[in-house]
Amino acid sequence: MAAENGEIFELEGYGAAGMSGAQPVLLTKNQTLPMPHGSELMMLPDRRPIVFNLVKDRFETMEYNPYNRGEKIFPVAVFNSPGHVNRHFCAYDDSGTDRPLPLFSYGAAGFGKNDFRSSAILVDDEPRQDLRQMPHKKIVRGVHRMQKKYPKNRLIRHLETCALQYGCPAGKNFFLRRYEAPLPTSTACNASCLGCISLQTENNLSACQERIAFTPTPDEIAQVSLEHIRHVDQAVVSFGQGCEGDPLTAFKAVEPAIRLIRKQTAKGTVNMNTNAGMPDHVDALCKAGLDSMRVSLNSVRKSCYNAYFRPKTYDFSDVIKSIKIAKSYGKFVSINYLNCPGFTDSREESAALTGFIDECNIDMIQWRNLNFDPKKYCELMEATAPGGEPLGMETIINRLSQRFPHLIHGYFNPGIRHRL
Repeated sequence: MAAENGEIFELEGYGAAGMSGAQPVLLTKNQTLPMPHGSELMMLPDRRPIVFNLVKDRFETMEYNPYNRGEKIFPVAVFNSPGHVNRHFCAYDDSGTDRPLPLFSYGAAGFGKNDFRSSAILVDDEPRQDLRQMPHKKIVRGVHRMQKKYPKNRLIRHLETCALQYGCPAGKNFFLRRYEAPLPTSTACNASCLGCISLQTENNLSACQERIAFTPTPDEIAQVSLEHIRHVDQAVVSFGQGCEGDPLTAFKAVEPAIRLIRKQTAKGTVNMNTNAGMPDHVDALCKAGLDSMRVSLNSVRKSCYNAYFRPKTYDFSDVIKSIKIAKSYGKFVSINYLNCPGFTDSREESAALTGFIDECNIDMIQWRNLNFDPKKYCELMEATAPGGEPLGMETIINRLSQRFPHLIHGYFNPGIRHRL
């Protein structure tokens, strides 16, 4: 629980609860793990915690501390660090408020004998975004090095803001010369996602960061890419970041940039994170030298996809077509699967996902937690297309592993090109 002043405390005599859709679930030790390093606890305003009364053997919604009747109490959620997918989201009652929660994921948390525990599953243990491996002094040295070497590159100046002002792990990794470098390019998007973290115009929501205000030139993009590829083993450079729209809308800069990169080197993995709504552009980029594509999906059911992504100029069939085009060129295709327990693991969504993998033969699922108010999201999805009972996140991951042994389960874009 949290008091009104934000102080977090353990409420004795009650069990911690999580939610899977509309269903509260009692958290247990074997269904939780110690809260991962880098995770953050958050108090949920204007909401009431749902707890399990151990004496009465039932779930209860509380508004006041039972041991201090004048003290209002609030639910506490965990924003899990990268590589962890939520089993359940925080148990709370939001009746009386229409304002959605800010754009974060809200995992279920509790307190064990000695530590906070998180209802999550570890899907990727690579330390790519472990802040303990990103010393600030080294990032600053990297920024100064790039300022001296590329004084006129606007994209590098933009990444400096990402790394130093917003604390973006991808931006930090570029200046630290490790793992994956971001290549934001697009000022526009052809979707209007409910949970867009770079542009919000409704629901009293604030974007987490500003969208890039210019389109870099192909030369600027290639400079960043080649700088990273030449200094990093198994380097990945990625179009499609949280500080931009969809990179396919910046095709006129992206396509020649990829050609410039591939003219200089065959090393490194050139990746694109996209909604994949422009199949003709995907075809041309595959020919230019794109190595991998990660497609963002909240659902593989058209109606549920449309309810969240709200595409402006494309259809869900275009997404499927783009995936098939990339696979026809032998490209590595993953999906950025936005998870919300109770919907993602529902019977109908699980069955649809199995059919989707059968049809499209994707290589990887990147299990990402949806950054949106989970209760309002589940209510919207249930009204759009009922999903049936939740099967459990671990259950569906295990079933997919058995059905598709080639399928990779993880979190980060892999480097698929070995050094030549």
